[in-house]
Amino acid sequence: MSVLGYPDKHLVNAALGWLDLRLASSAREELQQVTTANACHPEVLAVWWRIHAAERHWDEALRVAEMELQTAPDRMSGWVDRSYSLHELRRTQEAREALLPALKKFPDASLIPYNLACYACQLGDPVEARHWLRKAIARGEKDEIKLLALNDPDLSALREEISKL
Repeated sequence: MSVLGYPDKHLVNAALGWLDLRLASSAREELQQVTTANACHPEVLAVWWRIHAAERHWDEALRVAEMELQTAPDRMSGWVDRSYSLHELRRTQEAREALLPALKKFPDASLIPYNLACYACQLGDPVEARHWLRKAIARGEKDEIKLLALNDPDLSALREEISKL
């Protein structure tokens, strides 16, 4: 995939700034100005996904994540965004299955086993959830992942255990 050039790169950066300020509608206005030629660029799609996620429009977020995955299967964001959208649509088993192939594609990423831990916990499998959480910690920053896990409602069933890590 080609590098996103200006002015579209500037619009993407502006949209990200608006998202950081929790102003999804302003981010949307920025991305709507991206040229037609770059409308399906993976960087643009990733920001569209964040806008839909911020607005909790999970059907649309899933559609964009599928496009992300089609245009750039070697970018982790499409894999994670798709599974997260499925999870938010209460299709957690499907989210889990959709994310499993990404483990081999991105062997050093901690976010993939972390999300799998969340899905396993929500599916009522604490043994599998512990397994994935240990993998996430082994691949990432232990303190950062522990703090994230302690505040994640998807892992609430393991909260006491997590605090002892």
